[in-house]
Parts: sequence; C-alpha cells; structure tokens
Amino acid sequence: MPVSDVRKKFVARKVYRGSQVIFGERQHLREVLRSVQAAKLPRPRKEKESRQLQELIRTRTEELNRINPAWDRKYCQALNPQTTPQTLLKLAATLPASDFLLARALSEHPGAPAELLAKLGSHPYAAVRENVARHPNTSAETLRRLAEAPDEPLWFLVACNPSTPPDLRDRLRARMHSAAGTA
Repeated sequence: MPVSDVRKKFVARKVYRGSQVIFGERQHLREVLRSVQAAKLPRPRKEKESRQLQELIRTRTEELNRINPAWDRKYCQALNPQTTPQTLLKLAATLPASDFLLARALSEHPGAPAELLAKLGSHPYAAVRENVARHPNTSAETLRRLAEAPDEPLWFLVACNPSTPPDLRDRLRARMHSAAGTA
C-alpha cells in the first residue's frame, strides 16, 4: 500500500463528543487527580498537576451542562431507584436527543413508567431502544412496535421481556426457532 493510502486511513474524522464520552473523560480525570494527589511528588509539581486536572474536570462539567443544564443533578436523579415516575417524566421532558447517557439511565430505571419508555422507544441511540425492549414496565403497544423494527433485531429482546403479550411472545419465539433452524 503506498504511503499516501496509509495516511488517508488515519485522517482524523469528526468524533461525536456526547454526554457518555464527556462523562467518561471526567471520571478518568478524577481518577488521575486522585492518583496525583496520592503520589509522592515534589509539592510544586503536585500542586501544578492538580490545578491542571481540576481545570480539565471543570471544563468537562461545563460541557455536560451545555448539553443539558444541571446535568449532574439530573443524572443522579435518574440513577436513584427512589426517584418517582413523575420526576423521571419531568427529566425526559427536557431531555436533549444528544444526551445519550441520561437517556440510558432513564431507560434503565426500575420505576420508569410506560409513558417514558414509549417515548424512549424511538430514541436515536440503539442502547436506549434495547433497554426499552427489555424493560418490564414497557407497554404491550411499545413492545409490538419495537418487535417490528425492520432495521434491528429488537424482537429478540422483546421475546424475552416478561411483559410481552403471550401472542406476540409465541410469534417471536417461533421466529427465533426458525432463525436458528430448529423450527
């Protein structure tokens, strides 16, 4: 392969930096900061590196808040199993489509109401739709819609969902056996 072809392979592509990426970066920076603070380093170096890391952490927090104001508070609420269905619905009402991490947390919440899961069932992020397909609070109507999605195999997750209506479950299980060649 000529050198010019190799370079084309590594040309920088625009990378989507959504809430998952930014949150992950911030968590990593916090770990690095703890490591620096625990390290036996000369005091001036330790202070300088700590300040730099704190600034990077602050910047990542600002980025999260630009995606969704008060992001940390909302994320903590979405992770808290005691958060009420009404609060989850309020969080979803202001959820930007680009906030994939908060959408994932909402779709995984054990108390997520069917109304919220119906909304998240058409989210642009596949992991959110997969969570909805397996969530026991998902309505039969939403499960039927997800089972018919032509572009992805959500029907398998719907077939395993305990809330799936028996007629749909039977049809999807037959489809699984057919796909496996064990009809």
